[in-house]
Amino acid sequence: MNFKKIFTYISIIVVIVASVYGYMIYKNIFSPNTNFDEKEVFVYIPTDADYNEALQIITPYVKDIELFKMTATKKSYPSNVKPGRFLLKRDMNNNDLVNTLRQNQNVPLNLAFNNQERLEDFAGRIGSQIEADSTSLMQSFTDETFLKEQNMTRENVLSLFIPNSYEFFWNTSADKFRERMAKEYRKFWTPERLEKAKAQNLTPLEVSALASIVHKETVKSDERPRVAGVYLNRLERGIKLEADPTVIYAVKKNADDFTIEIKRVLYKDLETDSPYNMYKYGGLPPGPIAMPDVTALDAVLNPEKHNYIFFCASVTNFGYHEFAVTAAQHEANRQKYVAWINKQGVKR
Repeated sequence: MNFKKIFTYISIIVVIVASVYGYMIYKNIFSPNTNFDEKEVFVYIPTDADYNEALQIITPYVKDIELFKMTATKKSYPSNVKPGRFLLKRDMNNNDLVNTLRQNQNVPLNLAFNNQERLEDFAGRIGSQIEADSTSLMQSFTDETFLKEQNMTRENVLSLFIPNSYEFFWNTSADKFRERMAKEYRKFWTPERLEKAKAQNLTPLEVSALASIVHKETVKSDERPRVAGVYLNRLERGIKLEADPTVIYAVKKNADDFTIEIKRVLYKDLETDSPYNMYKYGGLPPGPIAMPDVTALDAVLNPEKHNYIFFCASVTNFGYHEFAVTAAQHEANRQKYVAWINKQGVKR
């Protein structure tokens, strides 16, 4: 066998070996390597996580972690771990998996909130949706420097958070979340809304406090402007608001127990000594008794003009209220409600 034939055979063998090796590499990189039945799943890589921590999180979703690690090393993922919320799709190959994680394809989420009674509840709600936990969020919301910058207090800072749906990255810090909400608050309070607040002789924070009462009084958005009109009439005439939701809030706050269920306000409750009890004190509470939604805020800014001073839950149009101009009319409506609620057997 001459040298030329030997060289040819060796070349063929080299090509075959290289092809097989290349095929194996290709198969390792581009063959499906996921280990979940769902169409897609999200993985969450914490801020400051290193490669080993990321691997622990990724491993349950990968069929062959060694093949994944080989591709990850080739693509320099160990030194390029990114935090965030990443979407993995069924039958992704190692190349796609690593690219998704390494190229920071962080998928934002729609964060929604409303109807939170206290700042603590709100922090818990947000902490269940983003990386920042409720403790760090509470610390951020009540930071004295931040409150001073916003001209707010711990009692009224809940006003800062306008209920809506917002897009956030999962790995948003407490301070970044707070700053975004402050920006959204300023965006909400347009010159037009500020002018409407001024026309009602209210500041934006006072609008939020009153709107929280309106929000609690009725879930019917079409009735809220009328309810707001009643309270504004009372404020204008120097009459106490005498709002049942403020009494309920005061009782819960004094007991430091917001799990108490109160369906009926009792006479003894009206004596609860708290600045939130608007039967005992005039004006507005020191802050919102709940997170008012936009319909409640706009109801205070755009109240129905009328002469009503009183209202009471209706026993014929459930969910709505009966409104009255005089105390006598209101007492007649109240007696109907008392008779109905007694019949229901509601004592508390």
